[in-house]
Amino acid sequence: EYQWKGPFYFIQGADPQFGLMKAWTHGDTNNGDDEWGEEIKLAEQAVQAVNKLNPRPKFFVLCGDLVHGMPGSRWKKNQEQDLKDVLKNTDQDIPLVFVSGNHDIGNTPTRETIDDYCKNWGDDYFSFWVGGVFFLVLNSQLYFDSSKCPELRKAQDAWLDEQLAVAANQKCKHIIVFQHIPLFLSKPDEDDDYFNLDKSVRQEIMEKFHKAGIRAVFSGHYHRNAGGSYKGLEMVVSSAIGCQLGKDTHGLRVVVVTEEKVVHRYYSLTELGSHGLEKELLDMLAKQ
Repeated sequence: EYQWKGPFYFIQGADPQFGLMKAWTHGDTNNGDDEWGEEIKLAEQAVQAVNKLNPRPKFFVLCGDLVHGMPGSRWKKNQEQDLKDVLKNTDQDIPLVFVSGNHDIGNTPTRETIDDYCKNWGDDYFSFWVGGVFFLVLNSQLYFDSSKCPELRKAQDAWLDEQLAVAANQKCKHIIVFQHIPLFLSKPDEDDDYFNLDKSVRQEIMEKFHKAGIRAVFSGHYHRNAGGSYKGLEMVVSSAIGCQLGKDTHGLRVVVVTEEKVVHRYYSLTELGSHGLEKELLDMLAKQ
């Protein structure tokens, strides 16, 4: 879909993270994730809300930390199976897009953990077109710590440069990026933190994105809503479907793409499920 066909929207979710709620409550985030009934219910609620939407979203993207279990941990396979069972109920006309998070491939990923993720969920980085808009899915763990697989980081970097060249030639309307770890939470020059990318790496990526004309980066990881901008590049951090670490509600983000802009709004699962999109967004979608 290289051609602009008019406004459309998609749904962004992040961090269903089956197992974190119990682990967090019990203060044992390494082994306390042996129950995830609560997260199953929330993920089911998210799928039901998405299925009810009219018009239909173009796709539903999950920005990482699909489950809490780290690679090799005891409950990971069961958590993944339960998430797949829930996601199977997503309307067949709504494609699912998966982004790898630190819990999916490890804080310091290896070729093995990435291969395992790819077998389960699909490629760890790729691009796709929807209605004249170019989307890039990145593996942000390779920016966070690629010490055990430096060659994979190099490969992603080379691939990204090629993709940005393609986008420049195709004259796309917008370029939008999905990754798990935010570039930054509120300010481009904020201090390094568990929840953002290191300043040195961040600066380089932001500049590359800015030069390529990337409109927005959508991520998760923070389990709270946040964001800011860098030279017209918007950084959007969405809170979780699962465990909340701040004051936000379990929710999803609705992202409307028009010819001029990318507009987004975070909805609680309950709100989206009962009311759907508000009139202002529906009006934007109706303008052809």
